[in-house]
Amino acid sequence: MGEFDLIARFFQRPAHRAAGHVALGVGDDCALLQPAPGTQLAISCDMLVEGRHFLPDVDPTTLGHKALAVNLSDLAACGAKPLAFTLALALPRADEAWLAGFARGLFALADAHGCELIGGDTTQGPRNICITVFGEVPVVNGRSQALLRSGARPGDDLYVSGMPGQARLALEALQGQRSLPADVLPALRQRLEQPTPRVALGLALRGVASAAIDVSDGLLGDLGHILKASACGATINTSDAINSIAAGVDSTRPEVQFLMQLPIEQQQALVLAGGDDYELLFSAPPTARAAVQAAARASATPVTRIGSIETTPGLRLVDAQGQPVSGRFASFDHFA
Repeated sequence: MGEFDLIARFFQRPAHRAAGHVALGVGDDCALLQPAPGTQLAISCDMLVEGRHFLPDVDPTTLGHKALAVNLSDLAACGAKPLAFTLALALPRADEAWLAGFARGLFALADAHGCELIGGDTTQGPRNICITVFGEVPVVNGRSQALLRSGARPGDDLYVSGMPGQARLALEALQGQRSLPADVLPALRQRLEQPTPRVALGLALRGVASAAIDVSDGLLGDLGHILKASACGATINTSDAINSIAAGVDSTRPEVQFLMQLPIEQQQALVLAGGDDYELLFSAPPTARAAVQAAARASATPVTRIGSIETTPGLRLVDAQGQPVSGRFASFDHFA
């Protein structure tokens, strides 16, 4: 099977929205997008490398899902509606069974979000997946409605969706670093390999949140990007935050109970620095608390207030007694 046969068989489909945003899709030297009047294009790109971002034996269907999900998560953090994406795929060989599973997972998520594959590239080499995703955000009275990292202000509340830390637990188990009960691993593995991009929440937070970012490398590390861009600081009560997060996502679930029964130091490391969560971390003024909860309900996404934005630069972690929390919670860095 040649390169163009591979593309035609597994990745070329009739455009679902020929009269809408995608004027020309797969099959030409360039795709053509037609954004709606009064909108901006939001563009993001993520690369997944075998052995670095996913295990060699991962199910190709779940990998197809995750490859697109991590990009949709970036659109969610910007409050952007998904439009289309490109796919660059390097493969050691044209394995038809692998390609069929990968395409199945990829397109299932793409169709769920109305996001069209419009082009890309294939080549032979170590397995590598690179997706560029395109979304749109409205411009109202000349002002973009995009959620940015730079909008947090002193006095704002700090929120996170879902429960960070579960993906890291699964990764440690799959790497043989931790043993998990049989009724716990499947749910945690799904959080690692099939994360849910919080697109609906991101859209609901437009005009509500002051700043946002998706949690991919670890909650505290990604919070640091907001604090730097917004030139401010933050305080998080780690005990209250972790307990509240667990209660918000349903503390009766076995995987949540398992995490919450771990020593507090391990809970902190997992929730604050675990990575691969693809949840949304965002700030909003106290006057918007009702609106935040309304956005959470509208998107069917648990959201927890975990701290506050402050004038003094830096990040302060305190325990239930208000005492500083010791420990280093380093987020993932490819070149550290």
